Amino acid sequence: MYLNTLKPQEGSKKAKKRLGRGIGSGLGKTAGRGHKGQTSRSGGFRKVGFEGGQMPLQRRLPKFGFTSRTKRYNAEISLEKIKSLGLDSIDMATLFSLDLIPLKIKAVKIIGKATLDKAITINGLAVTAAARAEIERAGGKVGA
Repeated sequence: MYLNTLKPQEGSKKAKKRLGRGIGSGLGKTAGRGHKGQTSRSGGFRKVGFEGGQMPLQRRLPKFGFTSRTKRYNAEISLEKIKSLGLDSIDMATLFSLDLIPLKIKAVKIIGKATLDKAITINGLAVTAAARAEIERAGGKVGA
């Protein structure tokens, strides 16, 4: 096999339309551009979204929504979920590694009421008052 013998597979390449090559081609005379008007001329074009002077769709529809670039991404995790993990220590890195929260999350808060049967240490996560009371009742610690 040589590079000069390589050819595309039969039928994989379609021949381009040859415009303005006589009446028998089906694309002679006006070459598929129709009669008269802006698009029949060379250099004639319409702006994207132009609807012939009618109010364009993007201007007819109402504007809505706003996404803040400075928005803080917060997540909440229930104490029941933390209990089911069966770990001694929980922090952001642990939650990321277990795929409990996506990487874009910046702050996590532990919420809810669940009875813990073993001590858990929480580091770098916010905790509700009820969750803090339950963690400390079980002998665990909530760090900053």
